[in-house]
Amino acid sequence: MSHLELRARMTIRPGQLEGFKAHAAELMRLTRELDTQTLRYDWFLSPDSTQCEVHEAYETEQGLFEHNDHIKDARATLFRDYADNHHMSAYGDVSPQLIELSRVHAGGLEHYSFLTGMHPQPAV
Repeated sequence: MSHLELRARMTIRPGQLEGFKAHAAELMRLTRELDTQTLRYDWFLSPDSTQCEVHEAYETEQGLFEHNDHIKDARATLFRDYADNHHMSAYGDVSPQLIELSRVHAGGLEHYSFLTGMHPQPAV
């Protein structure tokens, strides 16, 4: 697998949906303006708008570390004011550094190695 994919899941605090959406837009702005290796950063809401899932993909693991540097303050505000229960899953090879980063910022990381699929390299 030549890139790293992640899924971040969180719950939106009751009464905080509009603030959550505004802050998600700020995280997206930072990502668009500053990141150089981000391939995907898509936000999805559950039908009742109480949960969010973010689908992320980076050219390399270093791309994720770059992204983290760009958004860490804004992400801290997101979880301080609008969201809880942050959990992440990674798909691809992960380093001990990534496991530690996720422990600090997301309560840990589930990670999976690519087994097989329609193509030798999974599509982003």
